[in-house]
Amino acid sequence: MKKVLIMGASSGIGRRVAEEFASRGIMVGAAARNLSALQTLKDLYPDTIEIEEVDITKEDAPAKMGSLIERMGGMDIYFHVSGIGYSNPSLDPEEEVKMVATNAAGFARMLSAAYRYFRSEGKKGQIVGLTSVAGTNGIGQMAAYSSSKKFAQTYMVALEQLANKEGVDIKFTDIRPGWIRTPLLDPEKHYPMEMTLEYVVPKIIHAIVKHPRVAVIDWRYNLLVGLWRMIPNSLWTKMYFPMG
Repeated sequence: MKKVLIMGASSGIGRRVAEEFASRGIMVGAAARNLSALQTLKDLYPDTIEIEEVDITKEDAPAKMGSLIERMGGMDIYFHVSGIGYSNPSLDPEEEVKMVATNAAGFARMLSAAYRYFRSEGKKGQIVGLTSVAGTNGIGQMAAYSSSKKFAQTYMVALEQLANKEGVDIKFTDIRPGWIRTPLLDPEKHYPMEMTLEYVVPKIIHAIVKHPRVAVIDWRYNLLVGLWRMIPNSLWTKMYFPMG
């Protein structure tokens, strides 16, 4: 039976995916900062969920993840959902740094830990990262967010190259959704081509199971980012994109 560790499982996408897997008898390691929310999740699926309080911005996060993996009896799939994001056109420095610390530094901290686990165990594994279509190009009012997601996408490419060099049998899947109605979004705003969790989660699970290298969710965003890539920076920097 596959064992899946989900980093960022206390709410939103991570929680829904954890529930879907656990309800099917798959062992899930659920990690996040919100321990009470994790305990509520474990109470629902006591036989298939193990939990651990983990803050990915802290140096002890990999060790805590290792403890969770031991209680799970191993790990086959690492799914990184943990992240924060919001518009910050005022460029408040504390908010910018907070997003980079979580979405870039935290991402590197935890994916490198997952990589080291699979390498040391000498077993097949899969690393799945939830990034964003925002990582396609820098977005002015979301400078730290879009840049940190670009970092995450590039980091996964780098790890895949390292795995090929070292002969480590890891599949990498970069899941790039557009706007999803989760607690991260302002409840008072409506966002372009906004999607619901009910619509997106089955597509995310399909991507985890089928493990394409990159999965853009959904087809509308796939077309959009294809167009974005064709726009030269000289033109892109003169454009404006409403963010809700």
